[in-house]
Amino acid sequence: MKTISISAGKIILLAFFLLLQVSNSVSASPTPPKTGYVQVNGMKIYYEIHGTGTAGSMPIVVLHGAYMNIPSMGDIIPKLAKSNLVYALEFQGHGRTNDINRPLTYPNLADDVSAFMDAMAIKKADIFGYSMGAIAGLQMVIRHPEKVNKLIAASVAYDVEGWQPVFRDFIPLMTVEMFVNLPFGEEYKKLAPNPDGWPELIRKLIQLEKEPMAWGNEVKAIKHPVLIISGDADVAILEHSVSMFRLLGGGGMGDMGQPLPASRLAILPATSHTAVITQSDLLMSFIEPFLLGKAPKGFFEQ
Repeated sequence: MKTISISAGKIILLAFFLLLQVSNSVSASPTPPKTGYVQVNGMKIYYEIHGTGTAGSMPIVVLHGAYMNIPSMGDIIPKLAKSNLVYALEFQGHGRTNDINRPLTYPNLADDVSAFMDAMAIKKADIFGYSMGAIAGLQMVIRHPEKVNKLIAASVAYDVEGWQPVFRDFIPLMTVEMFVNLPFGEEYKKLAPNPDGWPELIRKLIQLEKEPMAWGNEVKAIKHPVLIISGDADVAILEHSVSMFRLLGGGGMGDMGQPLPASRLAILPATSHTAVITQSDLLMSFIEPFLLGKAPKGFFEQ
């Protein structure tokens, strides 16, 4: 098995956290969001509500990535909020949400989102998730399908075999010491209810990378429209994104008299994993027509 050196791994991680610091500095919504905490599964989950939505529009629940928080999602939240009511939450141990004595797993995260929606009286919503949040969103569709209208999954995978080989080789080398002194830890200490909890969160997130993940059958059974967004140099290999699209009914030829599938696939060019979330204008150019059910017309359509 190929391996990657710890020094190279540190370079990858440093680039990741430095990029997140940049995304923290992007412009905020001109209207301050409503903020609060809600009791969910033994935690006080921090949330923000952005925008007001239009008549009859579906609310959107935004789910951030690992080691992240609401601010590090950047411009995508205020841009979604221009025409939608957006609920953004911070996962267990992230941002202003406290940690609890429980492992971080994707089913647990999905169940937390479901309980959050119950607490906020949200019967059904569109879900936008990035990275860890995208996989939690996928588990939402699998575990709580009645609460999801459409799923937008940016940088997602449904099987551990879908990760880039270099990343899979790196996972066994991950240690708390690699992460603990990187710049994003300072941001954690500013927001966290327990500023000393950073090493424990790292430990749980490293363990999350080792959790079994092989959900091909469950993805094939999904009936919801899903927009898969991936960078062409993302942490998931391109073939995996295409495989997921095919499991959801996509990948056939249009212009043959049959309607296009409800699910969609968007590949961002010259884009690494951490660069996906920074391209909010490009993301919105895919997200808005997907939510509205619009598609470009071909030559043979009236």
